[in-house]
Amino acid sequence: MCGIVGYIGQNDTKDILLNGLEKLEYRGYDSAGIATLTDNGVDVFKVKGRIANLREKVGQDDTFATMGIGHTRWATHGAPSEENAHPHQSASGRFTIVHNGVIENYVQLRDEYLADVNLASETDTEVIVQLIETLNNELNDVTAAFRKAVSLLHGSYAVALIDAENPDTIFVAKNKSPLLVGLGDDFNLVASDSMATLKVTDQYLELHDKEIVIVKRENVELQQLDGTVVEREPFTAEIDATDIEKGTYPHFMLKEIDEQPFVMRKIIQEYQDEKDEIKLDANVRKAMLDADRIYIIAAGTSYHAGLVGKEFIEKIAEIPVEVHVASEFSYNMPLLSEKPLFVFISQSGETADSRSVLVRIKELGHPALTITNVPGSTLSREANYTLHLHAGPEIAVASTKAYTAQIAVLAILAVDTAKAKGLDFSFDPLQELAIVASVMESLTDQKETFEQIAKDFFTDTRNAFFIGRSSDYNVVQEAALKLKEISYIQAEGFAGGELKHGTIALIEEGTPVIALATVENVNLSIRGNVQEVAARGANTCIISMEGLEQEGDTFVLPHVHELLTPLVSVVPMQLLAYYAALHRDCDVDKPRNLAKSVTVE
Repeated sequence: MCGIVGYIGQNDTKDILLNGLEKLEYRGYDSAGIATLTDNGVDVFKVKGRIANLREKVGQDDTFATMGIGHTRWATHGAPSEENAHPHQSASGRFTIVHNGVIENYVQLRDEYLADVNLASETDTEVIVQLIETLNNELNDVTAAFRKAVSLLHGSYAVALIDAENPDTIFVAKNKSPLLVGLGDDFNLVASDSMATLKVTDQYLELHDKEIVIVKRENVELQQLDGTVVEREPFTAEIDATDIEKGTYPHFMLKEIDEQPFVMRKIIQEYQDEKDEIKLDANVRKAMLDADRIYIIAAGTSYHAGLVGKEFIEKIAEIPVEVHVASEFSYNMPLLSEKPLFVFISQSGETADSRSVLVRIKELGHPALTITNVPGSTLSREANYTLHLHAGPEIAVASTKAYTAQIAVLAILAVDTAKAKGLDFSFDPLQELAIVASVMESLTDQKETFEQIAKDFFTDTRNAFFIGRSSDYNVVQEAALKLKEISYIQAEGFAGGELKHGTIALIEEGTPVIALATVENVNLSIRGNVQEVAARGANTCIISMEGLEQEGDTFVLPHVHELLTPLVSVVPMQLLAYYAALHRDCDVDKPRNLAKSVTVE
């Protein structure tokens, strides 16, 4: 979940590295560092904390360097500290490395190869660079030492290495962790994500697992671990550089909440043909029709979107669906049906836990569909089929527009499958999504209202509860996650009927309880649950749907099709979380201990 960047060319590398790391800070921000190679050797700058701290430290140096590597860290091995920050150097200082991933056998490698080496950090990464130096002392061939060291690593890695005695090369390797090589005129670069270096180039070379790259100023050579040269055409990163800027917004999260109406309209445009019918890959449709059961695999917010998708597919397409947390499924696979289809939902397409499941099910010969915001990502590349979210880059750690995009695409998938099966279902998702987009817009225009609700309910509280029934239960789980991850309020989402089975014991005087009431057949039931907690002192807030509202409701949502209420009911929840965090002086876009892309298991 760290981010790495590297550059070799003609220009001073420091600004390129720092600018790139700022764009990668969503991947981790416990510590950061860069290393540059000059005529006098390698200069390393490292700090605990954010890129801004690193920029301040580097700003005191005016040495010109045309080659370097950088890293922003989300700590796995070793606490966040300057000693554990990357880059790490070998004992002699000749080799310097940055790494994203987790080396599972680093202890064994340390004990077998590095018994006589004093390690300066607690990280698995330092073992890699010390191993390379040890092997190079034996082989007297840096490329061979690098190749052998990489072949000994078990786990996930994206690494970039510089050699003080080889000033025209960056050595690169990848397995499981995302990594790209950027191509330019008289320069080349390395990045965990194309967003890091879009201002420098839009041409990138995709790397596959267990490949290495010899990156020079004039060219790059892609190889398999055995040294076999691989030819691969570059691709153009189709991202507008302005999409990854905040513009006039104070935070990316608020910008991305506001972008949701546009995303709905973009999805309509991309999934609609000239006859205003659903346009979907025929192979995806056939895979859905062939399946006797759908297994949705996801994590975090994407898992919550999967819960909503289960309702769509079962109610509309009449195919049974199971939704599983990726990290649990990977190690505790249930009994599968005869003709399963696996659907992987991931904003980044790089989620390590989901990829672990994908590898397993491919070995079993089962088909896989990835729903992602990044079509060239690992999950997209390795699955049989992909549906693109078309949501544009999502920078804030707390996902908003990707969640609603996932739900919209799942609705389209469900209806397309139902039509292909000949089921009679009078629901036009494209038309209904257009209505949703307008409602979303009206909600985002009422920020002051939601800011006041957040003040009323969350200013001083240390915990909060969200309750709902039916599809509202799926949404309140996401609402609780949004609040807890950015405001640090202990928040939980519960099925309303479960309150009496233990949870109501936690209700104290003034405890905030936010209830969703957007589903007609459980409207009275959830209101009864609100009365139960109110009788025990809870500070209650009901957000209802037009047509189901009652006197005293805190906010009434404009009406949309009942199946699509999760798309609009979540918007107030996102804004409540945003303003709760804002007024508690939390870092909205970069909450503590979290990173955007979870690329380690």
